[in-house]
Amino acid sequence: MESRAILKFARISPRKVKIVMDLIRNEDADKAMAILKFTPKSACEYLEKLLASAIANAENKEMDVSRLYVAECFVCPGPTLKRIRAKDHGRAHRILKRTSHMTIVLKEREI
Repeated sequence: MESRAILKFARISPRKVKIVMDLIRNEDADKAMAILKFTPKSACEYLEKLLASAIANAENKEMDVSRLYVAECFVCPGPTLKRIRAKDHGRAHRILKRTSHMTIVLKEREI
């Protein structure tokens, strides 16, 4: 049995999120939460809420919370917001504001 939580259209680049997801992959849920709490990256704020949601989903499915671990976590790019910044001599440059779709899957560890 598994528990899953998905966050879509987060206003952060997938490249930044992937760095933090690599830290918590295959870790116990409580250890992953501690890693997210004390890592100084902007993606940790999103992932901490997402992991808490996945743990709450596991409790609703009556899974043993003490045996949960992060089985899968991945990020996919969402739609990119295209903006324009004024440059010198009347030119304009494109600014790409990237978004992310994040997924965390928790499973119970076999004893």
